Amino acid sequence: MEPSLTPDPSPFRLEEARRALAQGTGKGVRVAVIDSGVEIDHPALAGLTLLHDLQVVDAGVQIEVKPGDGVDVFGHGTAVTSIIKRIAPDAEIGSFRVLGANLGSRTVIIREGVRQAIDHGYRVLNCSFGCGLAEHIFQYKEWIDEAYLKGIHIISACNNYDFTTPEWPGYFPSVVTVNMARFDEDHTFFYKPGHLVEFAARGVDVTLPWNNHSSKEVTGSSFAAPIMSGLVARLISEMPNLAPLEAKSILHRLAIPWRADVMAPNVVSGAAPAAPGAKAGKPPPQAARAGKPPPPS
Repeated sequence: MEPSLTPDPSPFRLEEARRALAQGTGKGVRVAVIDSGVEIDHPALAGLTLLHDLQVVDAGVQIEVKPGDGVDVFGHGTAVTSIIKRIAPDAEIGSFRVLGANLGSRTVIIREGVRQAIDHGYRVLNCSFGCGLAEHIFQYKEWIDEAYLKGIHIISACNNYDFTTPEWPGYFPSVVTVNMARFDEDHTFFYKPGHLVEFAARGVDVTLPWNNHSSKEVTGSSFAAPIMSGLVARLISEMPNLAPLEAKSILHRLAIPWRADVMAPNVVSGAAPAAPGAKAGKPPPQAARAGKPPPPS
């Protein structure tokens, strides 16, 4: 399926999309959580059956794919999954564990996790992580381009310390990249042009399920991205032939214009949508890493 380019959706198409966001449930849409695993017996995920549960591990010389065994090694993936399930309750969710117990990974492991999701027919890839190593760009570009050509929607988090720091997959224009906003409603999202991190959604001081049957108050773009993944699943459950750029263009027009009162605590000024401020002692670039919450302001 080749993506259609529709930079200016017709009013009819926008109304159809508005209804889809309001009424869609994600039914029939496969959403891949490419993360730290999912604790499938967590009480907050009662009733959820993972379509696939796989982990990609470094076996020394080779990368191996093994059963995920319903385990989340950190808590991050369980939190992300709970958000998607809440927004798109009928979506078919799969877990592809690529992040380790410290939320770090290697690009080759990320790539294999994505490969598994693509090969298993997932339409939405939730990537609540980023790689800041410029020399790895083309390794990300390979699968991001493939996903685009196959009509697969990629949703990414961004850097939590400085949103202007390039990270991948979020710094490709075919990706819907999301920052955190100080907002208390799940179905609302914001947009301001002028940067590759174009969207913002709830992600400040949110209490979410964590591993070991616990819950945790967290802040970060990692928890804003799955809001958009859930909303995209709702959208394409009602409009199944929607291509990635067409969906992104529609989201641009249906979003609320960004405003200063939704600034996250890591925003430097009101000049950009939920723009994290640069912090002293910022962690060095990682091969791939889920974003940690920013330091308190």
